[in-house]
Amino acid sequence: MSNALEGAHVLVTRPVHQAEKLCQLIEQQGGVAVRFPTLKIVEMDDAQPDNHLDDQSVATNPLSKLSNHRWLIFTSVNAVNFALKANGGKIAKFEEAQIAAIGQATARALQSAGLQVSLIPENGYDSESLLAMPQMQQVNGQDILIVRGQGGREELANVLRSRGANVGYWEVYQRVIPDNDNSEAINLLEQGLLAVIIVTSFEALQNLLAMLGASYTKKLAMIPLVVISERVSKLAAELGFTQIAVAENPSDPAILETTIAIINESVNNRGIECLN
Repeated sequence: MSNALEGAHVLVTRPVHQAEKLCQLIEQQGGVAVRFPTLKIVEMDDAQPDNHLDDQSVATNPLSKLSNHRWLIFTSVNAVNFALKANGGKIAKFEEAQIAAIGQATARALQSAGLQVSLIPENGYDSESLLAMPQMQQVNGQDILIVRGQGGREELANVLRSRGANVGYWEVYQRVIPDNDNSEAINLLEQGLLAVIIVTSFEALQNLLAMLGASYTKKLAMIPLVVISERVSKLAAELGFTQIAVAENPSDPAILETTIAIINESVNNRGIECLN
């Protein structure tokens, strides 16, 4: 076991089913992984309705019409897993259309399900990266189905529609705020023991602030923050966070590497302040 984190407490806000590998990596480096999920991923049937899109835009039973689609775009591993679950563990009919995946992890999930992935962004792992691919430029008149969670970003659909595509959604899961005991996180925050916070979406960060309460917002904003995109970094800065590091990619090793780097930077900065 390495000791790169030297007992540092790292708040991990990922959903329970996505956090354990990262937590184990933190602990292998001598850190203390504080598991505090600020998002819970649930099936649509198990969730309360939120601000929903028009019925014309949301495919409630898309499997019967997949032969009409040119592209199926999966936005995340969760989209793959919940689409599989909603269709009894198989999505063989998806083979009738070309499949695009946002990110390598999403592509691997599709391939593990026996599906052929036709398009993965060459650079990046977000909607903008997929939109930059040549196959997404000339889509006039094409029917495209985006498989995602309820209430996701609209950038992908808006740009494809501006290019002439007919875009619909199949929303297979919803993100909700979990009912967590926040006492451990608050105690560590009050004692100044949280070394870094890891968030992988802006919604997770917003939920963190809500779950700990407005009285702790300023304290949270003083803690180094690790995120996985420049977009989330910008939004976090608007909330008052001042020390933000962006991981090279969303993988657990990349997040861990960035966490180690920002903690070391924070320690070095404190050392310089003491010398001054």
